[in-house]
Amino acid sequence: MRISDRVQATLMHATARWTVSYGEQLRFAGSDLPDPEVVRVDTAHGRVPVHVYGTGTTAHVHLHGGAWLMRYPQMDDWWCRYLAATTGAAVLNVDFRTGPHVAYPVAQEQAHAVAAWAAGRYERVSVGGFSSGGGMAAAVALMARDRGSFTPVLQVLGIPALDMAAEVPAGAGMISPGLRGLVRRVYFPDVASRREPYASPLLAPDLTGLPPALVLTAERDTLRPDGVRYVERLRAAGVDVWHHETSGVDHYFLTEDPVRARDTMAQVADRLRAALAGAA
Repeated sequence: MRISDRVQATLMHATARWTVSYGEQLRFAGSDLPDPEVVRVDTAHGRVPVHVYGTGTTAHVHLHGGAWLMRYPQMDDWWCRYLAATTGAAVLNVDFRTGPHVAYPVAQEQAHAVAAWAAGRYERVSVGGFSSGGGMAAAVALMARDRGSFTPVLQVLGIPALDMAAEVPAGAGMISPGLRGLVRRVYFPDVASRREPYASPLLAPDLTGLPPALVLTAERDTLRPDGVRYVERLRAAGVDVWHHETSGVDHYFLTEDPVRARDTMAQVADRLRAALAGAA
């Protein structure tokens, strides 16, 4: 790893709690919930803190974004509170390890281990995430199918990063070629591994047998092609998919219009609630 990359990634990792606040205007529900309980789950890569919101008998396992370089699950506190308040499920916000202190596949395997642990303790479990976390949620669904560890009732893939072998287009998008390059050098340093299904779910040879999916994309997001192609491949594999695209926005698709965001969030919560209740 380049010294400059390590320095940049370390700064991103260390300063996330002060630099990431994109969801503060989206605290529509759940602000009155108590602070989450922190439990620690044993995995093959050490114990993982998990922030548990709510006390439901079903659970949604959430994986935060941050380009595999920011270890700061509190960036999605607003979303976890919202889902816990509107679905009645417990929401498990996973504090997985990130670069530059670990590399692929540590975060993916920690996320899968926590989700499998949750499946042994709750009646039904779903998995989801935003951005890099959306890509990891897709990877966890693949791992669960491949390993026979548990069966998520739903995967919620928000603006997901699904192909780490591909370049992103140059331009004014929030997810730039420079950021993609940094992430690949720091968290995916083995070039060949970037094409593995758990690094790049879009490149998985077989998507049959996966749980239903909610895929959220944004029109101006440079990750949009990942999400659109994954929707097409999931549907071709016989997977039930609900695809929602927010027009005219970049990667932080919910923040530019909180009124519109309220409707999008409610639609996701309705579908998640139904899936966790066992509804068709």
